[in-house]
Amino acid sequence: MPADEPQTPPVPDGRSSSTGVHAPSAAPSPAQPAGGGPSGPRAGVFFDLDKTLVAGSSGFHWARAAAAHGLITRRRLAADGWENLKFRLHGSTDETTRKVWDRAGAFLAGQRVRDFERLTPRVLAGVLPRLYPEMLRIAWEHQDAGRPIYIVTASTQDTAEMIAHVLAFDGGVGAPLEVRDGRYTGRLSGPMTYREGKVAALRRLAERDGLDLAASWAYSDSESDLPMLRAVGHPVAVNPDRELARVAAQEGWDVVRLERLGSHLKTAVALAAVGALGGLGRAAATRTAGARRRA
Repeated sequence: MPADEPQTPPVPDGRSSSTGVHAPSAAPSPAQPAGGGPSGPRAGVFFDLDKTLVAGSSGFHWARAAAAHGLITRRRLAADGWENLKFRLHGSTDETTRKVWDRAGAFLAGQRVRDFERLTPRVLAGVLPRLYPEMLRIAWEHQDAGRPIYIVTASTQDTAEMIAHVLAFDGGVGAPLEVRDGRYTGRLSGPMTYREGKVAALRRLAERDGLDLAASWAYSDSESDLPMLRAVGHPVAVNPDRELARVAAQEGWDVVRLERLGSHLKTAVALAAVGALGGLGRAAATRTAGARRRA
């Protein structure tokens, strides 16, 4: 399935906290619901998928499963892994999103749906350990407070429904893949759930389930989801990219930071540099001592 943001080829399927979750608007107490509780307008809660609920790209785990079954090459998997790393560090762009969907469409055209359905157990085995426990707690606290919770993703509808079902969410919305005679055509059969497309998805859910978007929450990591975040009364930035972090600070939105890969890499590079300098120092000292002995 395609990733929520464009790091790996899709295949079917304010206030901030740096150490945890900022609770007041992100996870109101079920006993004291803040807006949209039983006594107020019915609110919904909408979660982006990649880098919001899941560390990195869910699409990368579809690629790994496809490679294990011989549907894609190891070389392509390595390229997808590199794209996933860049996504975790820097986020995505409209251009990379377009390229991923173009590549995915060409790859999926003519493939059997059944072959990809059989990848589901392996995909879940990769995705589930990478869920953020803090985000699941937030989601389930909203649900316990009487608010339905949904995944709204630029990945495929199959991916959204699969993960929403496993996590006991109330629904999932993604981009629908067109199928004819049991095979993918490589095209979409409905609107793309990206940028304004996510807002359209929210409005359809709101109309279907009787939700008040002004009383609702949305969680996302990406600047591309600013339309979705601005469509609700309670936007929350999760592991925001640079532009979303700027907007969130300007607008006073809540911010949740859970992604640690960048800091881990910086630490590893620093330790490697210290080790290298230490090695150079020891080598220099050894040469100096040898020169003194010879003298």
